[in-house]
Amino acid sequence: MHGMISQPPGAATNIATSRVVLLLLVVMTGIAPISLYILVPALPVLATTFGRDISIAQMTVSLYMVGIALSQLIMGPLSDKFGRRPVLLGGLALMIAASLACIFAQDLPQLIAARFFQALGGASGMVVSRAIIRDIYARDRVASMISLVIAALMIGQMVSPLTGGLIETAFGWRAIFYAVTIGAIAVAIGIAIALPETRRDRAGGSGGFRSDVRTLIKSRAFIGYVMCQVLASQIIFTFAGGGPYIVVTQMGRTSAEYGAWFATTGFAYLVGNLLCVRFAPRHSLEKLIWFGLALQLCGSLLNLLWSFTGWNEAPAWLFGTQMIVMVGNAFVMANSAAGAISVRPEAAGTASGAMGFLQQGIGALMSQFGAYLGGHSATTLPLTSAVLAISLLCACMMIFVVPRREVVVSEELIEQAEEEEAGMM
Repeated sequence: MHGMISQPPGAATNIATSRVVLLLLVVMTGIAPISLYILVPALPVLATTFGRDISIAQMTVSLYMVGIALSQLIMGPLSDKFGRRPVLLGGLALMIAASLACIFAQDLPQLIAARFFQALGGASGMVVSRAIIRDIYARDRVASMISLVIAALMIGQMVSPLTGGLIETAFGWRAIFYAVTIGAIAVAIGIAIALPETRRDRAGGSGGFRSDVRTLIKSRAFIGYVMCQVLASQIIFTFAGGGPYIVVTQMGRTSAEYGAWFATTGFAYLVGNLLCVRFAPRHSLEKLIWFGLALQLCGSLLNLLWSFTGWNEAPAWLFGTQMIVMVGNAFVMANSAAGAISVRPEAAGTASGAMGFLQQGIGALMSQFGAYLGGHSATTLPLTSAVLAISLLCACMMIFVVPRREVVVSEELIEQAEEEEAGMM
């Protein structure tokens, strides 16, 4: 395989076994999404403080998501060209500057603009962390390491709204951005001190960004894995978009009760990632994807059946069955992501960025679609039908797009596959 820039032989193994590097992968992945959710409890206060409608305050979240999507598209290719460290440090510098701008914002438009640039810089960690995982771990460990990072991240995301609410109540909404700024500075210092450059040397004549894009687009495996991962993520966005309307409007429950029930799906996703960490080293990623797809389809079919019978008009049935879907979803997303960034390892940043951009960009639309289904119907049937349809599309990607083959996980065979693919170009 290709060597590691500025690293002696065996350095990759040392990095891969470093707990400090693993911790950095977690925090660099989590800094942007945690900064997203930590502000959510303060949205009503922002609307009151600046005398604006809550829908305007909501733009501090929606445009933040746009910033995350664009960052995925920009930072991945840049990390392939200039290296992982410079892009990470540059992105975090932008996030720190934008966080300071949030602190001193005098009106809501200024805060919204600052939040966009905060996401644009902070999300560099999300895309580059996946590329680093592909740089330093063998292909058979990529899925388990992604799952481990996501599992740790999920815990942070679960507690971030509570943390934001406590900070706002005790110190005011600006204190949230002081906390985010301090966190971003700490992550940047950790990367500067403890994270070596991991980008792979590019083979002579391998080309640059255009060559990477051309190769990836022409790869059925890449397209199939990416679409499988992106479609799996849309189950989360769609259900999250429609869930509040179903529980609060249709079922007449409180928003606090909805929050508690929705947390069960996050817990199920966390469990799925932990199981993936356990089983990934002993099974091919294709087998694990098929296992996840089977769980997704079974859970989706059951929820659709409960919609016809009316049973899932009670939250326990709706969310209990959705937990099955989410356990399978974790297997599908982690392993299909591993497959996508392993198609062309030296272009892992570009592959990760394209995947993240599609996931977030389409996710914004599917969240609105889910809200429409939940808010304009009297039963759960439209939403559960949509989840089943997405699950079927996800399975179709593996059936009809990803080439069928027995994968023997070894670096030598990956190198051989890369050489064969290059010869066909």
